[in-house]
Amino acid sequence: MQHATNISQDKSRTTAIIYLVITSILWSLGGVMIKWVEWNPFAIAGMRSVFASLLLWAVIRRPKFTWSKEQILCAAAYAATVIIFVAANKMTTAANAILLQYTAPIYVALFGFVVLKEKTTRMDWFTIFIVLAGMALFFADNLDTKGFWGNILSVIGGITYATVILLMRKQKEGGSIDAILLGNILTALIGIPFMLQSVPSLPTMFTLSLMGIIQLGLPYILFALALKSVTALDAALIPVIEPILNPVWVFFMIGEVPGNWALIGGVIVLTAITGRCVYAATTTKPVETEPN
Repeated sequence: MQHATNISQDKSRTTAIIYLVITSILWSLGGVMIKWVEWNPFAIAGMRSVFASLLLWAVIRRPKFTWSKEQILCAAAYAATVIIFVAANKMTTAANAILLQYTAPIYVALFGFVVLKEKTTRMDWFTIFIVLAGMALFFADNLDTKGFWGNILSVIGGITYATVILLMRKQKEGGSIDAILLGNILTALIGIPFMLQSVPSLPTMFTLSLMGIIQLGLPYILFALALKSVTALDAALIPVIEPILNPVWVFFMIGEVPGNWALIGGVIVLTAITGRCVYAATTTKPVETEPN
């Protein structure tokens, strides 16, 4: 019986890892899809969230909108994150937009104690210092004013995304996915005035539907399912695929090349965050469970 249980758990974990890989790949398509669409960033974010909301609502069926402080703030932070990401992709390179947003775990470490009462260690502060150094390199390339402000937006996006992570973790009993649905609805409402300014072509609308369903809605569903059967290390490391693949798709599809200093900064950021995750996983003592 125990052997059968272990086999079942192994299969569940393998399936969950596959879900995380698929999730990361689908998320990584965001940069190139946003570059393809010629429309107002608020309109793009809004219409993408319309399709994402329809998918999420169909899957959840009966969402639980508790209107708690955590749920509302999480939804607002999510809306800010997806809008900022779209706008940043229009103002700077896709590599800069995703890599700077991927600094979110650092802000989680900074504010984790305030929100979740989790202590920030010396390793956390050392990692923060390295990441800040890496972030500074993004601004060393010869960027125009538009690119500079795109980088600033991406940094802010990292903070808002960290807020989403913290508030999702704070909510219990699966309420986080409902907050994401609420965030998509809020994003759609914000985008309505901008969507009404012009009518996109049918090919553009098709791309937007793919963005909402395939690149945004479906990955969040898979991510929620995967979290039930993987370790924290899996959940932290496997999504690194996203910021690595994001600029690759843009390079091959559009030919956009990030600056040399941005590439170096990106490697530093990813290495620091990955190293921190590995260190945390290898130094944390396993939790002992009482025998039944």
